[in-house]
Amino acid sequence: MATVKVVDMAGTQVSETELSDAVFGIEPNVSVMHAAVVNYLANQRQGTQSTLTRTEVRGGGKKPWRQKDTGHARQGSIRAPQWTHGGVAIGPKPRSYRYTLNKKVRRLAMKSALSTKVLEGNLIVLDTLTVDEYKTKTIVAMLKALGVEKKALIVTAEADPKVYKSAANIPGVRTAAVNTLNVYDILNGGKFIASKSAIAKIEEVYA
Repeated sequence: MATVKVVDMAGTQVSETELSDAVFGIEPNVSVMHAAVVNYLANQRQGTQSTLTRTEVRGGGKKPWRQKDTGHARQGSIRAPQWTHGGVAIGPKPRSYRYTLNKKVRRLAMKSALSTKVLEGNLIVLDTLTVDEYKTKTIVAMLKALGVEKKALIVTAEADPKVYKSAANIPGVRTAAVNTLNVYDILNGGKFIASKSAIAKIEEVYA
């Protein structure tokens, strides 16, 4: 079992903790993590794009000229697809891009992402993560004490509005509860900062 140090919000080591090899110590599966990230991004797509067909474009109710003896090709409407400002023949319409991965793939991807953070040395375990009031300064001071200079994902065991709102205005910093974690945020989040209670809950869910 991997052993990591536990620090307080001031960056001082207070103890050590062992991580479950079943969650934080597996060999990362890159292809499965890629599949999970693609799935997440696809599910974020709104799919609200919509083009107008010839029946939806304004105008074109009258036949532009008679059928025969004009020298022109026959035409039924100036809003047919071949006309400028005409409708679109086979354009996109609202649709859902959502699809699901099976449970085993999702779990393996999550454990692979968490193990990647340990291998890269980007896991920081906090003894406790508490914010008494809505103060961005508190989170900024904590990140500075922990040596976090770029992106970070702050994870709590349960939803904590004070932590979330205090970190909301900090560029590159995202927050999540254990039950809202996803592979994309973990891999894209830079430093993975979690409280001991959050780590325990992750191990309880995924071990």
